[in-house]
Amino acid sequence: MIAVDWGTSSFRAYRLDESGAVREQRSAAAGLLACRGGFEAVLAQQLAGWDDAGVVMAGMIGSRGGWLEVPYLACPAGAPEIAAGMREVVAPSLSGRRVWIVPGLAHQPAAAPPEVMRGEETQVLGLLGDLAGTGPHWLCLPGTHGKWVCVEDGRIVSLRTAMTGELYALLRRHSLLAALMPASGGPDDADGDDPAAFERGVAASKAPGGLAHQLFGVRSQGLLGTLAAEQAPSYLSGLLIGHELRGLLPAGTRSVQLIGGADLVRRYALALALLGVAATPHGEALGARGLHLLARLRGIAA
Repeated sequence: MIAVDWGTSSFRAYRLDESGAVREQRSAAAGLLACRGGFEAVLAQQLAGWDDAGVVMAGMIGSRGGWLEVPYLACPAGAPEIAAGMREVVAPSLSGRRVWIVPGLAHQPAAAPPEVMRGEETQVLGLLGDLAGTGPHWLCLPGTHGKWVCVEDGRIVSLRTAMTGELYALLRRHSLLAALMPASGGPDDADGDDPAAFERGVAASKAPGGLAHQLFGVRSQGLLGTLAAEQAPSYLSGLLIGHELRGLLPAGTRSVQLIGGADLVRRYALALALLGVAATPHGEALGARGLHLLARLRGIAA
């Protein structure tokens, strides 16, 4: 079968064998924004040369602005419920392939705004078999809108979101703070990575005054020469991630499962270590494993 992670800005496809192992993979800047509604044509182009009949997709492709809006499922939910919520799309030009989209999940905390996610649930499902005991287990999936997911008894019971990645990008490129930093080198600014400055930022997140106050400290330290321009991006990253962890990491948590790209996972693992929390890293390809599980439950894959 073929597993697809199709988001707003990116497209990733994995060709899987009968066991769910990745045989081949492809990626392209063919996210929803670039498709202009031509989802079927884009999918056909990206899967050219792969003859597998079953295609299961997750991510924003199932959102209101995607190919087919697949309703959110309410938490708690496990693999059987998520598989039952999948929807098939009509794709006449795809030579008889069966194409399915996975639903996202929604969680309504008491006296708080609702939480939603699309795509990350498949990465969580891909990890479930490796988690010992019934839980609770805390999983962190850092990114533009990072997710904190609680899993118990093999089911996703709750989730929380932090816009840390988007806030970092906005401040790094479009705020007054950016004027005191080198030109942005990329989406994560890994070329300017400074672990010592990052640790300073994480430590600063503990100080009183709140994030809005401490953000100005990035500027004032730059103006007075106590924070070099090359250090400022890493300091800012540490400050924001530190606030995320202090705000969303449940009290008493001793270990966290981290799922995501290598650079972000490394940064979060370092920040967690500074807070005395152990982290186990996992790659983003877990999503393909989760999609294979859902395909088997629906009879799409062997």
